[in-house]
Amino acid sequence: MVSLGIAGLLIVVDIAVVARRPHVPSTAECVRYLAFYIGLAVLFGIGVWATSGAEFAGQFYAGWLTEYSLSVDNLFVFLLIMGKFAVPKQYQQTALLVGIVLALVFRGLFILAGAAVIDAFSWVFYLFGAFLVWTAWKVGREGEADDSDEFHPPLILRLVQKWFPATQQYHGVKLTVVEGGRRLVTPMFVVLVALGATDLLFAFDSIPAIFGLTSEPYLVLMANLFALMGLRQLYFLLGDLLKRLVYLNIGLAVLLGFIGVKLVLHALHENEVPFINGGEPVAWAPDIPIWLSLSAIVIILGATAVASIAKVRHDERRGVMPVPVLPVVGAPD
Repeated sequence: MVSLGIAGLLIVVDIAVVARRPHVPSTAECVRYLAFYIGLAVLFGIGVWATSGAEFAGQFYAGWLTEYSLSVDNLFVFLLIMGKFAVPKQYQQTALLVGIVLALVFRGLFILAGAAVIDAFSWVFYLFGAFLVWTAWKVGREGEADDSDEFHPPLILRLVQKWFPATQQYHGVKLTVVEGGRRLVTPMFVVLVALGATDLLFAFDSIPAIFGLTSEPYLVLMANLFALMGLRQLYFLLGDLLKRLVYLNIGLAVLLGFIGVKLVLHALHENEVPFINGGEPVAWAPDIPIWLSLSAIVIILGATAVASIAKVRHDERRGVMPVPVLPVVGAPD
């Protein structure tokens, strides 16, 4: 509870600072905050190791790395949303912060629901695993798309744009204004709806993925908290450099596929479903240890980054500009 309180306090302070002084953060500011949040995550993992053992520490680190890599998807979509709605740079930090808080809320709800479902129905791991394998296949196929750099608004955003009259100009970070005697929403309100709807879709994949690495709701929540902390600074620090991760869709597809298969094997290893092997555990199905999962995650993410950098440098030498593929992760609306 102490760690949750400290994390909550950091978020509240972050909100207060940004709300008081909307600005475009400098590179030095982003690096300081990012190093601080990553350092906190590493220290938390060490604390878990000291108090609960290496197994739980490994689960936290594996979940944190997985959530962090999936959160990079959010940055791609955030870039598209900011460009689509021409959000002034000085207000982007506020929009991102609200989007991250919404992501925390949605993921918190999904974590509570997921923990309750897993506790009541052990066979749900079959569903989680199948869903992740399907998502991995869908993400891997995004390389075939020609319009990957276009933003496709979720249904809820289309409804908001249809039903709520909006102003054409931004009014600072205000969400509504009165013009001509009518209360109108501002473009900032529409942007926040877009971010919230996107966060909701991403939670559909994020939460099953991390439950494939740890079944401890506390570790799931903390991994998500630390993954989202610093995401705003990472957005400004990397900016267009994110587009150089040309193989991110392939890396995430392999990552999600690995976790999906791990979940199915785990379900088979502890099988209780009557029509599968007579309701008995399947002897040949291994339960992949967390150290192997953590090693696989590090190798997959490292190989994705190295291959992307090599591809971009090769294309630059040939005078070809890299064309990133946007991983579309999330359940359809």
